[in-house]
Amino acid sequence: MTKQELETCIGEYGKDIYSFCKYLTNNTLEADDLYQDTFLTAVELIEKIEYSNNPKSYLLSIALRIWKNKKRKFAWRKRIADAQFMADERYIDMSESAELSLEERITNKEKDESIRMAVNGLPEKLKIVVLLFYMEDLQVAQIAEMMKIPIGTVLSRLHRARKILKKELEDVLNG
Repeated sequence: MTKQELETCIGEYGKDIYSFCKYLTNNTLEADDLYQDTFLTAVELIEKIEYSNNPKSYLLSIALRIWKNKKRKFAWRKRIADAQFMADERYIDMSESAELSLEERITNKEKDESIRMAVNGLPEKLKIVVLLFYMEDLQVAQIAEMMKIPIGTVLSRLHRARKILKKELEDVLNG
């Protein structure tokens, strides 16, 4: 990949990568760091990235690997020093239409927040698969390749996550 192709990737996929980082971390400051680290790593690995081979998926896998490493390091440090994780800062991205009434906008906002909270409450393994599948519109095979797990594992995690989300969101979405 050339520098111009990487710049094109940043232009095309930058918002998607940043949005994924925000959902993954649930914290704006950590998302900023993860986003920057992702593209710094991409610059370091520029020769290995093939522009014709779905660079968005590659960039998402870089972000995911960096996040997993940070979580692992944090868990280790927490065991040693019992450090405290940064305050949770929820990301709210509401694209509200002017045609909706105030009541509809409030209802939509409450539903969106309930969905975000339910997804954020999922175990990490399930949450990552849900975010990659629904938010990033990646195919199951791409997720499996990115996470280096079998396709069946991705499917079972999606199934378990859907089951949990259905149970938690049944009341919110039905009424």
